[in-house]
Amino acid sequence: MAQITVELVKELRERTGVGMMECKKALAETGGDVDKAIEHLRKQGVASAEKKASRQAKEGLVEAYIHPGSRVGVLIEVNCETDFVARTDEFQGLVRNLAMHVAAMKPLAVRREEIDAETVAREQAIYLEQLKLEGKPANLAERIVQGKLDKYFQGVALLEQPYVRDDKKTVETVVKEAIAKLGENIVVRRFALFHLGQ
Repeated sequence: MAQITVELVKELRERTGVGMMECKKALAETGGDVDKAIEHLRKQGVASAEKKASRQAKEGLVEAYIHPGSRVGVLIEVNCETDFVARTDEFQGLVRNLAMHVAAMKPLAVRREEIDAETVAREQAIYLEQLKLEGKPANLAERIVQGKLDKYFQGVALLEQPYVRDDKKTVETVVKEAIAKLGENIVVRRFALFHLGQ
């Protein structure tokens, strides 16, 4: 087993922002491999974020973002549990980045459940018609349509979209990582997207 040096712990702490003891434990569990320790901490963070999801989030920020050129603007509300966390640079940076993500990716809603039923039904009808034209068997159609709908939601539901700053993660994963790091529940409450002339 590799020696867990102070330098390794310091490097992991600088790269993750996690406390010294947790960094040391993660390095011990991964044989001193910093990259594996980061992955281990991320998995633990997402698990602890799930536990915090039921806690009330009534503080937070409303952020305004105007894209260069002043043709696209976003207002977004992101909540956390305390005013203390709402004032931290990490939380404010998260909210700002989410506002920029909305401006770039133009989601329709925060969650798939918030997309109106008429839009979803229209998409389903289009997919079913495509499958008929392709001659796909009816017994497979339902599963294929569900797969296409899931793909559709990944494009239009904010939390399911690939994060614009790291497309290997979804927006939901980024929020859960922030929950793990800040130790409070964080909820993307709502947003409004404005296009000049629309």
